[in-house]
Amino acid sequence: MRILITGICGYVGAHLAMRFADSLPGAVIAGIDNLSRRGSEHYRDRLRARGIAVVHGDVRMGADLRALPDADWVVDCAANPAVLSGLAAAGGCAPEQLIGHNLQGTLNILEYCRERNAGLVLLSTSRVYSIAELCRIPLKEGPSRLELALPIPDDLRGFSAQGVAEEFSTAAPISLYGATKLASETMALEYGEAFGFPVWVNRCGVIGGPGQLGRIDQGIFSFWVYSCALGRPLKYIGFGGTGKQVRDCMSADDVATLTLRQMNAPSKPVPRVLNVGGGLEGALSLLEITRICESRFNRKIAVETCQETRPYDIPYYVTDARRIREAWGWKPSNSATEIVEQLCEWTLHNQDFVRNLFP
Repeated sequence: MRILITGICGYVGAHLAMRFADSLPGAVIAGIDNLSRRGSEHYRDRLRARGIAVVHGDVRMGADLRALPDADWVVDCAANPAVLSGLAAAGGCAPEQLIGHNLQGTLNILEYCRERNAGLVLLSTSRVYSIAELCRIPLKEGPSRLELALPIPDDLRGFSAQGVAEEFSTAAPISLYGATKLASETMALEYGEAFGFPVWVNRCGVIGGPGQLGRIDQGIFSFWVYSCALGRPLKYIGFGGTGKQVRDCMSADDVATLTLRQMNAPSKPVPRVLNVGGGLEGALSLLEITRICESRFNRKIAVETCQETRPYDIPYYVTDARRIREAWGWKPSNSATEIVEQLCEWTLHNQDFVRNLFP
């Protein structure tokens, strides 16, 4: 099998590449990355040491993709993942840059798949779901997190006590970032149908774990743990400034497990678009993450408060992953608490790496 990974020097892309190398003897694995993320050189060197070819290039440039060797599968991990991207006033990039990375890049990848007859696994995002509808989820304040308040409105389609399911609304607003990913999903499915190559779309929640590159837009769990370890300034933003907003998390290795199954069954009669995430056991609030860090680092951690809620922030997101479990027999291997504890332990032994991630 020949596998091409876009964004291969990011945390997820690199971990997928190394897992594929371990699980698929004889597979030819290569990737492309523009090396724009701080710390990506670390993974470039590790991958090359494993015999995995890394090309310095940019998915926004069709010529860069056309110069790559043929592949049987493309796993698309390349994206600008920040929900505030496109909002220059909020510190994000310009809209044109966001669209270039996340949509034009996808179109170039799809052209590669069409020309080489390669299958595609597209890592999408839970951010395709409607912010307005997510903010309608009934919540109450618990001791350490926002908790679901029953009953759930009958018209809140796609939501249950298990979390957000695939039929949840994708109506605007979903953020400019979410819009580029939703458009990418649609184009990927249409290309696969029109040109006869397999496409799997995985709507991923937060992915995190030891070795992540630590930017807040690449995974709040690792960013928070690293910042707690280094004593960097932290702030609970929005929803009363209590840190009780909730997200779920899964590991990159869990994503690799799913992707291997999908590449090995291109014609399996299951839905092409599915939610992938940590679910109820994989969910924590920022306050709960802070308390785990205080226990593991054996000190009090100061966190400022800001009650003002930013555009696109949501108070509660938990993935309803029942369909991915039914379709692929997949479930997360670690709870959110276990992931945070692993991050804390790894950070204690890799503080020089972590310090170099922050300017």
